Amino acid sequence: MKKLMNILMLSCKKATELIEKRLVVKLTVVEKIQLKMHTAVCSNCSTYESQSDIIENCIAKIHQPDNKPMKLSSKRKEQILKQFEK
Repeated sequence: MKKLMNILMLSCKKATELIEKRLVVKLTVVEKIQLKMHTAVCSNCSTYESQSDIIENCIAKIHQPDNKPMKLSSKRKEQILKQFEK
């Protein structure tokens, strides 16, 4: 059980990376569970996640007043994902 908990628990740095990553691509099931577990016990990351959602919604309203979802090109998605790998 302890080994499983070590696998599932994230550092705050990794949690914030996943919070931002989910805005670009769909998280894996494991990533979703890891993030949910981390934000359940870390109030700082939970606050960061809430603030990130607020900022994302505001930006979407400014740039997409007709409520159409914003789309990134495949090339831009690849660039962003490569930044997460560093």
